Amino acid sequence: MKKPEIFVDGDACPVKDEIVRVADRHRLTVHFVSNARMRLPVGLDVRRVIVSDGPDVADDWIAEHIGSGDVAITNDIPLAERCLKAGAQVIGATGKPFTPDNIGMGLAMRELSRDLREMGEISGGGPLFSKKDRSRFLEAMELAVRRAREA
Repeated sequence: MKKPEIFVDGDACPVKDEIVRVADRHRLTVHFVSNARMRLPVGLDVRRVIVSDGPDVADDWIAEHIGSGDVAITNDIPLAERCLKAGAQVIGATGKPFTPDNIGMGLAMRELSRDLREMGEISGGGPLFSKKDRSRFLEAMELAVRRAREA
């Protein structure tokens, strides 16, 4: 049975340290994928993957390498959908799991938000990342890894 691996959409990921802490506890490989060099936490098996610049290049790399039983960390809803289709578990940085049951709504809300931004109805980003989000992420990450190990 293949050990699960963790794939991280590394650009602007606020929970790198937490990911490595959980991965080390379970002795899993973590792939941080980005198109630029960034500071990464030290861990037992942390791998840096730098892809070329361009839209969705990091997403494409993750989607091509992730498989059933793996875990993806991303806030990118289209990438989350691709990882779910590959059989992976997917969680966002705030600990929100993406599932086959909620991904459609997530995609629809993403489109609605984009349209509202283009019309000038909304601006700015979402709420600030909180300690509660970090704690919720750690719980979701631990649960996702345990499920992945059982699969």
